[in-house]
Amino acid sequence: MADTALSLPAPRPTRFIAWLDPVVRLYPIAIVLALWEIVAHSGTISPLLLPPVEKVAYEFWRFAASGDLAFHGLITLQRALIGFLSAVAVGVLIGTALARVKTFNRIVEPIFTFGYPIPKIALYPVFIFIFGFGDASKIVLIFLECLYPITIQTMHGMRSAEKVLVWAARNYGASSMRIFWRVLVPSAAPSIFAGIRIALPISMIVTIITELIGESRGLGYVISFASASFEPARAMAAFVAIAAIGFTLDRSLNWLRGRVIHWQGSTYSLT
Repeated sequence: MADTALSLPAPRPTRFIAWLDPVVRLYPIAIVLALWEIVAHSGTISPLLLPPVEKVAYEFWRFAASGDLAFHGLITLQRALIGFLSAVAVGVLIGTALARVKTFNRIVEPIFTFGYPIPKIALYPVFIFIFGFGDASKIVLIFLECLYPITIQTMHGMRSAEKVLVWAARNYGASSMRIFWRVLVPSAAPSIFAGIRIALPISMIVTIITELIGESRGLGYVISFASASFEPARAMAAFVAIAAIGFTLDRSLNWLRGRVIHWQGSTYSLT
């Protein structure tokens, strides 16, 4: 009995490690905040460029309490998600067709490849001329910027499906549609989600950039107006809000990926 008791794993170290894990993850953020505070109070950088952490925190609280954070944040989020989700729907379809339909590939891939290196943000003045300064010009640009990584990753994912699995499914009498849903889609799913994860922050970045120009709503507008009004704390508070939204979206996508690709787990970080 004594030997058996000694061989059992002790629960306390496991609980301690589980408690310590989120602390370790937050450690780099604490270091950055500490360095920020030290530099801000050292006088080497003007407060107009780098306000202290506590001033930014107070401004963020005011920003949230006034309702401006929810108002501008939801507008930015809405624009980003419309363009992003549209790109997901179209990009997966185009990527699948490029990988599976030879005629479509011969016609579309040269056009797609030709347009890939073009910086889509440079087309924003053209979209403004066509659609005006409203949401349409922003959403079209977000859509185009997100479309390419999703399409390319989907195409590579569909092409990377092991031929042995396809051959085995055909030998067992599976139809083409069944092979597509049971073999090709599961094989391509990790690559598709990788493209979606690349596109997600791009949607936020492009949204903020477009809101800096000729706009009166959104977090990009808040940054532009605060900078022009010499309110660096308000601008930094908007940056914090953008980071929080981006982090929440990424964790939500991570959760969704874990439910869809359950055989690989839900954790996939860049590090």
